[in-house]
Amino acid sequence: MHLFVFKKIKFQTKFTAGFTLLVDFWLDFLGRTLLTVKTKISNIKCDINEYLYPKIGQSQKLTTGFTLVEMLIGTAIFVVLAMSVYQTYTTVLNAVDDSRVKITATALSNEQFEIMRNLPYGDVGTINGIPRGKVPASQDLIRDGKNFTVKTTIRSIDNPFDGTIGGTPNDLSPADYKLAQLEISCATCKNFAPLSFVTQIGPRDLESESTNGALFVKVFDADGLPISGASVHIEDNQVYPTLVVDDTTNNDGILEIVDAPPGDTAYEITVSKPGYSTEKTYKPADPANPNPIKPNATVALKQLTQISFLIGLSSTLNVSSVNETCTAVPSVNFTTYGTKLIGTSPDILKYNSSSTTDGAGKKTIDGLEWDSYNLTFNDTNYDLVGTIPLLPLILNSSSTQDFKLVVAPKDPNSLLVTVKDGSTGLPLSGANVEITKNSSSTSLITGRGFMKQTSWSGGSSQSDFTDPTKYFSTDGNIETNNPAGEISLKKTGGQYATSSYLISSTFDTGSASNFHQILWQPQNQPAESGTSSVLLQIATNNDKNTWNFYGPDGTSNTFYTTANQNIGAVHNNDRYLRYKIYLNSNSTSTSPTISDISFTFTSECVPPGQVFFTKMTSGTYNMTVSENGYQDYTGNVNINTPWQQKEVILTP
Repeated sequence: MHLFVFKKIKFQTKFTAGFTLLVDFWLDFLGRTLLTVKTKISNIKCDINEYLYPKIGQSQKLTTGFTLVEMLIGTAIFVVLAMSVYQTYTTVLNAVDDSRVKITATALSNEQFEIMRNLPYGDVGTINGIPRGKVPASQDLIRDGKNFTVKTTIRSIDNPFDGTIGGTPNDLSPADYKLAQLEISCATCKNFAPLSFVTQIGPRDLESESTNGALFVKVFDADGLPISGASVHIEDNQVYPTLVVDDTTNNDGILEIVDAPPGDTAYEITVSKPGYSTEKTYKPADPANPNPIKPNATVALKQLTQISFLIGLSSTLNVSSVNETCTAVPSVNFTTYGTKLIGTSPDILKYNSSSTTDGAGKKTIDGLEWDSYNLTFNDTNYDLVGTIPLLPLILNSSSTQDFKLVVAPKDPNSLLVTVKDGSTGLPLSGANVEITKNSSSTSLITGRGFMKQTSWSGGSSQSDFTDPTKYFSTDGNIETNNPAGEISLKKTGGQYATSSYLISSTFDTGSASNFHQILWQPQNQPAESGTSSVLLQIATNNDKNTWNFYGPDGTSNTFYTTANQNIGAVHNNDRYLRYKIYLNSNSTSTSPTISDISFTFTSECVPPGQVFFTKMTSGTYNMTVSENGYQDYTGNVNINTPWQQKEVILTP
């Protein structure tokens, strides 16, 4: 100890002398530099005098001495050099301080190792650890005025020289020697990285026959590759005091616990790693999980127990709740669950969690492991119209998946139908789904959203389609409220106008869309009105300003003339739509009438392969699903709950 102090004082004395020499050097250099600068400036002044005043007497020339400019230049140079000296001094001090901390930490490790080597071999182990001993697993120690944290790990090592437990030959006394590892850190030390030290401690006598067993923990990732550095927490709660081991796997993804006390389902093990999922064992007969798939590990006398764990890089699920026009719907409740089980009879899911989207219709679920996920929709205000992508959702390891819940206000009786391709299991869009009860039938096409207007009684001057009873403008010759819910030519003095038009408000599909069909009711008009009594054009854009109305050929010279026509491709990839409907009559005593207008589209918020029926009555419906290239499906569906779903598989 005295020798150490003497060396320390001697080192400090040498450092002080060296630093004094360094300062003297810099001051001498500074003085020489200032003298050189002064000489240069004086020479410049002389040159200026000779140039400006060649014929003036010496007494009238510029005087010598320090001017303001000279003082400023000299001061600036002095500051630069002084800062350099100070920075050099600071760097040297920091280097010396870092070296002192490392030297102190190294001395502390030697001190702890000497304490272990002087213990009886049977006491070389951590308190309540495996092997059990008298060394604290963690302790705070003050050395040289610094507060160090020392974490100790001690392992019994099975040397293959005389065989290994469970190997050939089978070593029944596998605890050949002990490996002690120290990790020393200093939270209050600047720029100090934790240091690790390792030493071996062997018994003084020949090893005796073991009365324990061994526990090997193997950790793999989603691809079956070993994971090194995985944290393993082991507890044996069947003994007092409780045995606790906190250690990490080696480069082969294995943690070997040699000389572990025997115990029947005694060892509760938890495996984790930052950024990875977690897996653990479970206590049998626990009411929450009475029959675990991976029960706590059993260690038998002179036997090797091996147990494997699979953990994977965590994934993220970004959930958004929207309607079919991509408008955010806040505060939607749902429950997400996976398929992995931690127990059977009854089945206990590993992941099953309820969530609610925020005020912007968003919810981020972090820390998910690779699995196939499904959900239960349990919101009291909304029905589930569909999901994008379809459920179940396959979530891979280390991935981020966007997931949309497409919802609509709750309906007393509704049905969600999902149609899939029988060979691939992928959603099948474009299939016609027809449900029939008594003489009433309704048809929808999978993967297509639709918008509809059924009343114009609210009046004009509405730019955006927010009030479903209003429109943008007319020429004044259309009747919009007689009767309510229909439009027709205006009647004046007992006679109908011969022509008129109405322009709708702006429909917003929520994203760039493809438009499919335009429909109106009734499809048949009075014969007296003529063959072109109802004509329609469509305008679409992405700026809500450019409204060019076109017919089916994409020009302003044509019109949609029948009640069920495909919309021209010129409108695809646009978001906003308006229609312009023309009413004409060849007779002043007759007028065509329109009770509703609708159009279908696909967008990023329209669920693929799904349709949603509303306003249904209780009872049994006949269902027919058809698509070109597939066999038709015919079946029944019984509506007996407020919301239900049905999946249909079509065979090519």
